[in-house]
Amino acid sequence: MEIFRGNRLWIEKSVIQLPNGVKKEKVIVHPGNAVAILPIDGERCKLLRQYRYAVGQYIYEAPAGMMEPGEGAAATAHRELIEETGFAAETIVQKGFIYTTPGFTDEKIFLFEAHGLAPSNEFRKDEDEVIEVVDLAIRDLDAMICEGTICDAKTICLIHRCLG
Repeated sequence: MEIFRGNRLWIEKSVIQLPNGVKKEKVIVHPGNAVAILPIDGERCKLLRQYRYAVGQYIYEAPAGMMEPGEGAAATAHRELIEETGFAAETIVQKGFIYTTPGFTDEKIFLFEAHGLAPSNEFRKDEDEVIEVVDLAIRDLDAMICEGTICDAKTICLIHRCLG
């Protein structure tokens, strides 16, 4: 039974049967799938310093965004990279996917590594995004993760999938 539908996600409540035969009422959030991209330029990469209202602070994270209906993951990665950083990539390579929080959502984020960056004239930030593109040395990323400077889960997974 659908209990909420918004522009970006919908929520349903269902009685499900687990593999062990137990029946339980569960709520599942369906936000749609997304992509995250690690733009690499030699020994450096570009991340975002973005204000996230849900946690009330700025965090470092990879450029990312939701897939539009009918849009493939690679096309989304190309689009989101331009929209969020102002750079287009010559090459984007898929590095698998992650489930964000499979205890209550079916959201999948497809991970990409981008190379051959060049400024794009198609750059356009969404009006509700407060974003600064930051250029970081790849050698500093592990320390930033260990120190908690980078604490966004998709970004940590992406860094380790691309550079680990």
